[in-house]
Amino acid sequence: MKEENRQYGQLAFDIVEHAAKKIGSRLPGSEGEKKLHDYMCGKLEEIGIKPTVEEFAVSTRSGIGGLGYAGYFGIIMSALMYFALHNEYIWFGMALAGIIFVIWLVFSCFFYKQWFDMFFPQKISRNSYGELLPEDGKYDYTIVLSGHSDTSWTWRHSEHSYKYRDKPILGLLATYAKVGFGAVCVFLNVGISIAMAVIYGAQLLEQSLGVNTNYESITSSPSFNTFRFILLFLPIVTAIGSAFVAMWGDPHEENASRGAMDNATGIALSYAVIKYFKDNPDKMPKNCRIIDMNCGSEESGLRGSIAFTQEHKNDGMLDNCWNLNIDSVADKDYFEVVIKDDWQGCRFDKDLEKMFKDTFNELGIESKTNGCIHNPVGGCDSTPMTRAGVKSVTFAAQNPMLTYYYHTWRDMPERFEMETVSQGFDVLLGVIDKIDKFQTEHGFNGVNH
Repeated sequence: MKEENRQYGQLAFDIVEHAAKKIGSRLPGSEGEKKLHDYMCGKLEEIGIKPTVEEFAVSTRSGIGGLGYAGYFGIIMSALMYFALHNEYIWFGMALAGIIFVIWLVFSCFFYKQWFDMFFPQKISRNSYGELLPEDGKYDYTIVLSGHSDTSWTWRHSEHSYKYRDKPILGLLATYAKVGFGAVCVFLNVGISIAMAVIYGAQLLEQSLGVNTNYESITSSPSFNTFRFILLFLPIVTAIGSAFVAMWGDPHEENASRGAMDNATGIALSYAVIKYFKDNPDKMPKNCRIIDMNCGSEESGLRGSIAFTQEHKNDGMLDNCWNLNIDSVADKDYFEVVIKDDWQGCRFDKDLEKMFKDTFNELGIESKTNGCIHNPVGGCDSTPMTRAGVKSVTFAAQNPMLTYYYHTWRDMPERFEMETVSQGFDVLLGVIDKIDKFQTEHGFNGVNH
């Protein structure tokens, strides 16, 4: 890293260690998450920046945090199959429950919609931020540096793959094989229930209305009787597979991720950058306001960034706004810019993408991901910001393959180096310099997809 910036890299790493070791797990809406917000608000006050705290309600289990429910649902459906074999009317209830379940799973857990939040217990989470204005108080645009304050429930299968840490391929197989098998079992239960409901429903229609649908001949056929025989044994298999899904997320807060990489690094680097410009006002981008934002409940489906964009969509804060979202800067061989959330169908800003790639090249950073990835599952806080008209991308230095430390209690600062975090600081300063030049030459041009 640049020698003159070393103190800020060390500052960021000190914050990472405090978050992971002194505070520890910080599940969405938990006391640990609140403690980190209080700590970072205190850090802002130390440098003369007044923090603002905005609370919001979060249903921690209605979205991706409730994936374990899919496993329990699969186990229940497996047991109900035995009853349905003796009473075909049960298939109708199972089919309806399966359809509702799939709608919840797809839209809440995959697409992060908040439609089902009202049916789940809520907690109070928060966003906190501080603003640094130019010396004359006038600005034409805003740069928001953001990181999320919360950590994830430990993913048991990932943590169990620690024994394969020196054989990552085996670790991936041990994790994906169990979860993939479990997912197939859960959806197989739903598919069978719907198919059986259709068959028996058509048969009832044929009997009551005298309509010839040929479904009665299906239920009396040898192949259907063979399938019913298979259903005497198949639920045992689907129950075992569903159990793998049920045990995916450890529900105990004391076992949750300590979040050194994900995402104390994002919180720490955002603060280090705003402190740098507070210490060096002559290096501030011209006519620019800089905001350091600590975003809550990202692990529950981007709830903090959604709440932030909803809160400020009409007050001008997001006008002419750039967002450098920082999420996990620890793996030195994997510096990258995340340019799209595939599940969310959201492509981030191409101007910022180029700025990050150019900065990597200027700093001599070589990456095994060629400096650019899509986020294949889940989502990051750049999605709500992009949809709100903010130019945003997510900056990371993280092995994109599932590993034993990702979303587990093993995410500790001993695993990575201060130099990696410090290099992330240099990258952010380089990108901010490019934003300054872009604004001078072109002004704000909106999100460039």
